Amino acid sequence: MKRGYIIVLVIVLAVLALFIWVKNSYNGLVKADEQVKAAWSQVENVYQRRADLIPNLVATVKGYAEHESETLEGVVEARSKATQVSVDPEKLDAADIARFQEAQGELTQAIGRLVMLRESYPDLKANQNFLELQAQLEGTENRISTERMKFNETARGYNTMVRSFPKNIIASMFGFGTKGYFEAAEGTETAPKVEF
Repeated sequence: MKRGYIIVLVIVLAVLALFIWVKNSYNGLVKADEQVKAAWSQVENVYQRRADLIPNLVATVKGYAEHESETLEGVVEARSKATQVSVDPEKLDAADIARFQEAQGELTQAIGRLVMLRESYPDLKANQNFLELQAQLEGTENRISTERMKFNETARGYNTMVRSFPKNIIASMFGFGTKGYFEAAEGTETAPKVEF
């Protein structure tokens, strides 16, 4: 009789320990998933900041470089495309992030062409609004780089948790999948040639 109680107690304690382990593993995965989503939100936030600066920058340049309409239209079009690309924070897979990054890369190139107009227009180069907007844009680009790095670090921690044994069992049971990363743009592995 006493032996039966001990067996039941051992089984109850084993089930309780298993329950606590599953609960803690699941909650850890949920917490890590939410951290990835928060990091992604911050990435989107800084990209939105950049998109919000563009109309003011275009308006400032437009006043000095009216016949540069192709460049101005290119920036507006690239901004429009970039703001239309959205990524589901629930998925955040590599393909969606690459699509988002490509649209943002097109906008980065268009902004670069717009900022380069300052060399052709000395009055624009000296315009205080343009200089302030350019400084804000540079600061935003730095923030984008920082937030992308933080996102990658957060996603790496999450992916490690999802793929590590034995949590990978819990992750697969509850549908936790890996997240994608921001990657360097194609061609950045090759140093540019500088010729004098």
